[in-house]
Amino acid sequence: MGGVRRPDLVLCAAAHACSLLTLLIAAALTGVPAAAPLALPGATGMPLSWVFNALAWIGPGVVVAAVALRLRARLPGSGMGAGIALRLMLLAALAFAAQGLLPLDPEALDRGMSRWHAATWMVWMLAFAAAALLSGIALPSVRWPSLILCATVAICLFAPMLVGPEIATRLALACWWAWTLLLAWRLPRQH
Repeated sequence: MGGVRRPDLVLCAAAHACSLLTLLIAAALTGVPAAAPLALPGATGMPLSWVFNALAWIGPGVVVAAVALRLRARLPGSGMGAGIALRLMLLAALAFAAQGLLPLDPEALDRGMSRWHAATWMVWMLAFAAAALLSGIALPSVRWPSLILCATVAICLFAPMLVGPEIATRLALACWWAWTLLLAWRLPRQH
């Protein structure tokens, strides 16, 4: 039984470790201020921005999307709420990947390509929050952690000034990592 759930957990952990290491290394190498947007090292015109975007957003998003599909396939009779939650997880993972395909433009942070990047960030957060809420309702094995993570992301999304916008984005990302790892670890037990 342990071998059944191990691949998804390992894949998720590797994807998130790739994102985290890429964010940390890029911040150290580029000297980006701590309060800067997380995606700034991947902005148009930054050195090796395509590598940053591939390792921080695109690759990890695609891996988590594959895990979402695998989890959904493992829970065919889990009900409509669980099915929708896992499809929203897939949508969130694809939106996460899309952030790397639509990089920020440092010359126009509030227009052009930057707006598309912001839209994918928002789709990611909304889909993630909705998926966490539904998984908390429909999947008993992840109920309380999912609901707590959903509430945290809702605060980051709807009241970022409570924690500060730079902390809100980082907190939402940490919640994403925790929630996807939780599902990869716990959901196969439903089978």
